[in-house]
Amino acid sequence: MATRRASADFEPQRALSATLPGATESVKWGADLVHSVGEKMFAIYLLDTQPDASGVARVINFKVDAERFLELTAVPGVTPAPYLARAKWVQVRHPHGLAAADLDELVRRSHALVAAGLTKKLQRELGLL
Repeated sequence: MATRRASADFEPQRALSATLPGATESVKWGADLVHSVGEKMFAIYLLDTQPDASGVARVINFKVDAERFLELTAVPGVTPAPYLARAKWVQVRHPHGLAAADLDELVRRSHALVAAGLTKKLQRELGLL
């Protein structure tokens, strides 16, 4: 894993999520920003809703490969995602032991994992094939 540490929020990953092929953005459960592909979630950002925080992403949840789940949840600041852990989702909070480049790659991989589960027809429609 890379050694450069991530910033104190997940705004770079939030911006990255929005640029991935076929990605859409919506707000669910009151104040959680959800990025989806083909209406399937691949990243969830818990926004800081304090009056002075201006909706900055302070927590990120995303899907990981099943074989990396235990490895990643052993990293400081990375835990099984509430309600989604059985589907191999993790939650990352600050402080954590992941570098920004690693987080970016994990978000891209989450998108790819979810996109791979879509029908071939939908993948074509979204320009993923």
